[in-house]
Order: sequence, then structure tokens, then C-alpha cells
Amino acid sequence: MPEITDIRTKPLQTVAYILLPVLIGLTVICYLFWKEFDPHIFTHVSFSLKTTAFVAIAVIFMLGRDAGLIWRYRRISGNTLSWWQAIRVNILCEFTSAVTPSAVGGSSLIVVFLNKEGINAGRSTAMMFASLFLDELFFVIAIPIILISISIPELFGTTTILSKSIMNLFFLVYMLIVIWTLILYTGLFKKPEWIRDSLNKIFKIKILKRWKKQVSELGDNLVVSSHAIGKKPFSFWVSAFGATAFSWASRFLVVNALLLAFSPVTGKQLLAFGRQFILWIVMTVSPTPGGSGFSEYMFSQYYADFFPIAGTALVIAFIWRIITYYLYLAIGVCVIPGWLKKR
Repeated sequence: MPEITDIRTKPLQTVAYILLPVLIGLTVICYLFWKEFDPHIFTHVSFSLKTTAFVAIAVIFMLGRDAGLIWRYRRISGNTLSWWQAIRVNILCEFTSAVTPSAVGGSSLIVVFLNKEGINAGRSTAMMFASLFLDELFFVIAIPIILISISIPELFGTTTILSKSIMNLFFLVYMLIVIWTLILYTGLFKKPEWIRDSLNKIFKIKILKRWKKQVSELGDNLVVSSHAIGKKPFSFWVSAFGATAFSWASRFLVVNALLLAFSPVTGKQLLAFGRQFILWIVMTVSPTPGGSGFSEYMFSQYYADFFPIAGTALVIAFIWRIITYYLYLAIGVCVIPGWLKKR
């Protein structure tokens, strides 16, 4: 991802960053269609009043996801951000997530976006760490509930080598998320100085020295932000976590709405919802921008049993990506030029 100022000075490079994930995603979809094409697919994908209504509901769920994040930005900023500023920060973060590898995501530039909206570096850093902590905490809490509610064979389909590999990867990534959440908790509420000093020691290693100054500043900001955010009342964290849970649940329910629109299998909605956790966790290790290609493939594999004809899930995967991914690319392209011009 180029620096923010590069977006104005290197337009061709910026266009490449925007088009790359689109091309990757479409290439994978086209390849899978070519490999599994069956003309009967399109006899099972029709837009009736019912399907149109549920597609509209899917879009509403995605808007609900944005509403939760916007509400959270307002809440953790102490209402310093206006509603429009919170909307703008959310769009910028989503656009960043769409054009960077999933492991990077939009959270990595929240500090920049908030700072440009008039919030100082210390508070911006506090909001970034708070956002990261709340997102990871949601998965730490929700995934055990999903695993208790749905059997492992149903969730992963452990009869194939691929599904077993995905299951192993899922639990590995989940453990890393738990560790990362504990580190964030320690840094925000317990011993921020310990985290800062540990980071400074790690980045004294020769291969990491080039980032030493930035990491040192980040550690100092973490200490400052910890003293500020650690004093927030419990009610603050309950409401912020509520906004986080609402946001993630709304995003995952997009798939449920699409399955109700196009799939004849209507009695496995909890399973459909639970598999979204698997997809999202596994997508975090995808090296492609926004998980392009990988997410389409995984969707077509994990939701194939919801459709009687092989390949139908590919069509739904494409609609799913339009709503949850390509739409943010388009909105970001419209918003970013005006935002850069003003800032």
C-alpha cells in the first residue's frame, strides 16, 4: 500500500492497487466457472420477488455492519467525531482493507485517518488499539459459542484433506488471535510500559532496525493512550463491544440472507452463520488484497452443500463479494479524491 500522499502523485500505481483485487477475484471466479460450468446452474438462479427481497435484506445487513462501526467510532472518540466524520473514517478503513492483504486490514491506518480528522496522535492511537481489541475480543468470545452450538464435522466437513487442513489452520489462527488479544489487553489495561519495552527490544534486532523509530513512537503512544482509555467506565466498554458484535453479526448475516434468496436449503441457517467465522478466520492469512480469489473459492467450497447443482455457489459467491467487497472499492474511489484534496 503506498503512503497516503502517493495516491495523488502516483495515480497509475493507485489504479493498479484498486484493479488488482478485482482482477484476482474475477479470474478465480472465471476459472472455477470454466472448470465446473453446468448450463443448469442458471435455471436455479432467478430473480423473483422473494430473491430480490432477500438480496435487499442482505444489503441492509451490510449497512447494519457499517452502522455498528460508525457508532463505535463515535463512542470511542467520546463523540468528538461527527457522524459524517465517522462515516468517512469507516469508508477509508474499508477501502484500505479492500486493497491490502487481509492480515493488514484497514485498522492499520486508523491513526492516519483519525489524525487527519483532527484527533491528535495519542488519542488516535488509543482508538486504534481499542478498535483492534474489541474486534479480536468478539472472535475470542464468539468462536467457542459457535463450536459448542455446531458440531465440528458440520462446520468443517472433516471427510476431505482440504477441510482437515482448513480446520487445523483455523485453530492455529484462532490461538494466535487469543494471544494477540491478551497482548492488547495487557497493553491497554495492565502494563503498557512492558509492551513498549518489549517492542523496543525486539526492534533492536538488525533485520528490524529500520522500523525502530516508528515502533518506539507507537509504544510511547500506547502508554499515553492506555492511561487515557484504561480509565473508561465499564459501561463504555459494554456499549463499544455491543456495537462491535452488532457490526460483525450483521456482516455474517449477509450470507444467510443470500442463501434464503437462492438456496432451497432453508433449515441450516445457524450452520451458514457459523461457517462465516471459519471463512473469516482463514481469510486473515490470505496474501491477496482483501482475500480476493481465496474468499470466492472458499465460499464456493464451504457452501456447495446448500445447492443441488455444483457451481451454483459460485454465482452466489460473486453476488456476496459485490455486496461485501466490490461495493467498498467503488465507494472508496469516489470518497478518497475529495478527502485528499481537503487534507
